Amino acid sequence: MGNILDRIVATKREEVSLLRAHTPLAELEARARAMPPSRGFAKALAPRAPNPGGGRGNAIALIAEVKKASPSRGVIRPDFDPLAIARAYHEAGASCLSVLTDQTYFQGHLSYLGRIRERVPLPLLRKDFIIDPAQIYEARVAGADAILLIVAILPPVQVRAFREIAESLAMDALIEVHDRSELETAKEAGARLIGVNNRDLRTFEVRLATTIDLLPHFPPGAL
Repeated sequence: MGNILDRIVATKREEVSLLRAHTPLAELEARARAMPPSRGFAKALAPRAPNPGGGRGNAIALIAEVKKASPSRGVIRPDFDPLAIARAYHEAGASCLSVLTDQTYFQGHLSYLGRIRERVPLPLLRKDFIIDPAQIYEARVAGADAILLIVAILPPVQVRAFREIAESLAMDALIEVHDRSELETAKEAGARLIGVNNRDLRTFEVRLATTIDLLPHFPPGAL
């Protein structure tokens, strides 16, 4: 594999194979569709949306991230306590939480979603590398209200299909882009929630001007 993103995707393919071997897709889907109503991730980010759960409000809608490590920086928080971090974000006025669930490269875990959901009332996004419908159903069962879809690792037809699966489960899909071509793919997929990653996931280089370059080309009404 030529870059870190390729290695991550290869690992995800192995994880999906194990997931599907352990639990039939139809069973995962049935469990996902039986879950209680989601908390409304996109709604919490909308202009002037109230802060769910009564934390200190803020005019700026903020997605705060629960992350222990990354491939570029290694361990970021040695004394990592996902629940304590989530509570602190809520008290500080965060609108939503992004929870890393990748184990191999980010030292996250799927169980963090359920643990945080029990104690913190904010909407939760499963931040992982989604390449298969099974992961979407798994996310809903684990307690996620939204998923991340990274255009760089998905064919355009899957970006739309995965968004539609998420929305059929009353989840939101945050579609991540890094350049103009990926933004056009997101728009064609009907994206209503778009995130710009200033880091090139293939090289892990950061260019802050990426967001400035792409914002004028966002579709009307998109968050």
